[in-house]
Amino acid sequence: MFEYMGDRLSKAIKNIRGMGRITEENISEAMREIRMALLEADVNYQVVKEFVNKVKEKALGMEVQKSLKPDELFIKIVKDELVDLLGGEAAPLEVNGKPTIVMLVGLQGSGKTTTCGKFASYVRKKHAKKPLLVACDIYRPAAIEQLQTIGKQLNIPVYTLGKKSVNEIVSGALEYAKENNNDYIIIDTAGRLHIDEDLMDELVGVIDLCKPQETLLVIDAMMGQDAINVIQGFNDKLSLTGCILTKLDGDTKGGVALSVRHLTNVPIKFVGDSEKLDGLSMFYPERMAERILDMGDVLSIAEKVEGLISEEDAEVQAKRMLSGKYDLEDFLANLKQIKKLGPLENILKMLPQARKMGLNNVNIDPKDMAHIEAIILSMTPYERKHPECLKATRKQRISKGCGRDVAEINRLLKQFEEMKKMMKMMSSGNMKLPF
Repeated sequence: MFEYMGDRLSKAIKNIRGMGRITEENISEAMREIRMALLEADVNYQVVKEFVNKVKEKALGMEVQKSLKPDELFIKIVKDELVDLLGGEAAPLEVNGKPTIVMLVGLQGSGKTTTCGKFASYVRKKHAKKPLLVACDIYRPAAIEQLQTIGKQLNIPVYTLGKKSVNEIVSGALEYAKENNNDYIIIDTAGRLHIDEDLMDELVGVIDLCKPQETLLVIDAMMGQDAINVIQGFNDKLSLTGCILTKLDGDTKGGVALSVRHLTNVPIKFVGDSEKLDGLSMFYPERMAERILDMGDVLSIAEKVEGLISEEDAEVQAKRMLSGKYDLEDFLANLKQIKKLGPLENILKMLPQARKMGLNNVNIDPKDMAHIEAIILSMTPYERKHPECLKATRKQRISKGCGRDVAEINRLLKQFEEMKKMMKMMSSGNMKLPF
């Protein structure tokens, strides 16, 4: 997502590089590229018009400081306006209710039921809550069973009364939560193929009954500009506190993310960034703007790593890397940690200059990582710590143990040695990074 738009924006900014100062003449081509990039990404026309005018006005009104080049100043202006367009500050989630009640609403097919599970997993992990899922979609076939399956996978209780009335289910869930000390109630409501009065009346009834602190609209980011009408339709009746954009890991153009806040004043609070049940992330406008402009999202990578490795362990490993003592035992430990982060290509895309280095198109087969792990596990502890001792006979034994040929073992050892050399160059300051 955003790759095409980001590439076009980068191209527009690149045209200003080398200019002595910013003038209306030398940014006219850049502004045209930006306008086309946003329109082709399905950003609302009115939003594009306002954005381009603001960027142009600020760019022409600012003097280029001696410490900044014209293209650097222009990037800063574009980034600041993107952040503003995306909502400025991250919208906080309500977590202090006793209990906190969150109602998820949306059309059918938006991923609402799966998002309920992701959301429950998120508040349990990030806010140490004891969530309860409530099955109130009594119309869609197998919706209740789907939520129960998700609850079982996550070991989170699901309250259901089958096909009884929604109000009865919600009332029962509130009692159940009180008896079982569940302090975060997440209600999965029914959806429709389109907004209708019956749906809205039912949702209004649930709100009147349980007074949720959060009413979040789950919306498919692949909807394009239709999403704006859906958000406005729900917001007019329910006074939404925010929305969750799903399927941001797909091929969607992403224009809806740039239009939502500006046109509806409903903040984006979360985004679904993978199909897994931990694939829900808080939405940070500044981080998203930096990813669009290929500046990377190192903070999100750090958050993913947090909890998998302690600060103390990270410091020890960093010292080993930079001192040249990093061995295959360390590499195996890192490999196991990386696997917990999810698809490695998603992490690579968050690095600064990822598109420039071609990392956005990297596809890493999980089987390749499994093969590497098998090779290292087939070595003795001494061999992992002293890979230089691996001669022909040892390699043949390892090959039989892991089922991979000797050429693959040689390739791994060569890549490992190259990686160690790179670490040594970084520690001595002799390596020029691409960003």
